[in-house]
Amino acid sequence: MTRRPRIGEMRERVTLQSPVRAPDGAGGADIAWDAGATVWAKVEARGGDERAAGERLAARARLRVTIRYRAGVTAEMRLLWNGRALGITGLRDPDGRKRFLVLDCEEEA
Repeated sequence: MTRRPRIGEMRERVTLQSPVRAPDGAGGADIAWDAGATVWAKVEARGGDERAAGERLAARARLRVTIRYRAGVTAEMRLLWNGRALGITGLRDPDGRKRFLVLDCEEEA
């Protein structure tokens, strides 16, 4: 079980964003991001790696972000933190008491 963060550890500001899909006229959709709530968070680096993307290497950073529990947060959403877009790859309520929400994230290229 993840240790509950102390209030002083939640000193970063992150903005939750939801995708908004609009038809692009060619059968697909353009995705825009609608800013939602800006909340306090604890952001922890969890490693990273490099992988081939076409003919070059792409770096990927993994982070764990802990926020106060909010209903409606899904893995389809993303976070903005210090000008960086973080895609949510997993989320959980660590103790099942709806006090905190732990988000596993990867920086989007």
